[in-house]
Amino acid sequence: MHATKSDIISQLQTDLLKLQGYKQTVRNTALDTGLGEIINAFPNATFPIGCVHEFLSATKEDKASTTGFIAGLLRALTDNNGAALWVSSSRTLFPPALKNFGINPERVVFVDVTKEQDILWVMDEALKCGALHAVVAEIRELSFMNSRRLQLAVEQSQVTGFVLRTDLHKISTTACVSRWRITSLPGEPLEDLPGVSFPKWNVELLRIRNGKPGSWNVTWKTSRFHVEPVVHRTHQPFIQQAG
Repeated sequence: MHATKSDIISQLQTDLLKLQGYKQTVRNTALDTGLGEIINAFPNATFPIGCVHEFLSATKEDKASTTGFIAGLLRALTDNNGAALWVSSSRTLFPPALKNFGINPERVVFVDVTKEQDILWVMDEALKCGALHAVVAEIRELSFMNSRRLQLAVEQSQVTGFVLRTDLHKISTTACVSRWRITSLPGEPLEDLPGVSFPKWNVELLRIRNGKPGSWNVTWKTSRFHVEPVVHRTHQPFIQQAG
């Protein structure tokens, strides 16, 4: 039977991913992130793991939203007693708060360093450890050279990396598989608790290798992501305002 056009395109995408260092693994095929229709934005409709993802946060509020979204992803990555490492020089995350995202805090190793340059070193070394399922790093800047080194580290270990960047004045090209921006939205109020609501975000996939960027509204409740239907798919480029 002759291959269809869609089959040929799918195979070409798979071959390109392999050439770029992205490999399918058992972890890949078993991972259920609960991201709903967002999954269709990824190559082969599979959330890319065993690679590095980049998140941009311009404000403290954005950083808090991004931390929550990453925590939701970590829940899927550490669901079967997997371990993760979180490194930063100015951590604001309260470990017990991870329980709100279905994560046992003892499954996450927190490394707090005093120097910014030490963050990349810790992440690089941690990404080489196959015993970990994920590594999260909060860092101000990320150069292409450093991002390439991180990507090379995960090609053998298949650990998934998340880089949370907080200085957006010098946005440059990186070797990361994706680039995201997460911002907060008014959430759905909880019953009998005025002023308290489920976390809700605007999730923007600004760039995805061999995928389709887009924007969605996502709520975290009942221990899962709940994705609202996309109103429009017109992607607006990220523009950083000078501070």
